[in-house]
Amino acid sequence: MPDPSSHSENRNVVERILNYIPGFHGYLQNEYRRESDQLARNWMADKLQQSKRGLDDYMRALVDKGQINDLPQCDRLKTRLDTLSSRMKGDVQGYSGFFDFVRIGEQELDEVYNHDMSLMEEVESLAGDIKQTASSSDDPKSIIPELQQRLDDVEQKYNQRGDLLNGLAPDGE
Repeated sequence: MPDPSSHSENRNVVERILNYIPGFHGYLQNEYRRESDQLARNWMADKLQQSKRGLDDYMRALVDKGQINDLPQCDRLKTRLDTLSSRMKGDVQGYSGFFDFVRIGEQELDEVYNHDMSLMEEVESLAGDIKQTASSSDDPKSIIPELQQRLDDVEQKYNQRGDLLNGLAPDGE
């Protein structure tokens, strides 16, 4: 799992030299943060997309067993995975730019990084469990609602991430 805070460590010589130019260092740091944000969101979106293969296999097994009445709830889960994945990839890059009106401070940035790491762990766990449905013989009525609830939790945490970036997170988060 990539660490969003370590994205700027592997930079070339020119960029390291530019870091010494007054005022340019902050600009580069903001650009690194934007790139890190984009990479983290793409990673999460890709994990969710890849997990759908397990769900597809599970749905094929349901069809083979003649349990076609259970397919709609699986399909809804797939649609929600697609929606969240598309949103993650399509959202505007986070963290304030050099000339932006709203700026994010270092403390807030640390909170966002910690939140991102926690969110990425949840996405990885959820994606792994969705993939595991391929080999499951459990009833969809017990598996799918639990996965939908966990997807709700991930989606809510992703929404909180946006609030953190906008400085709207409640105290204590």
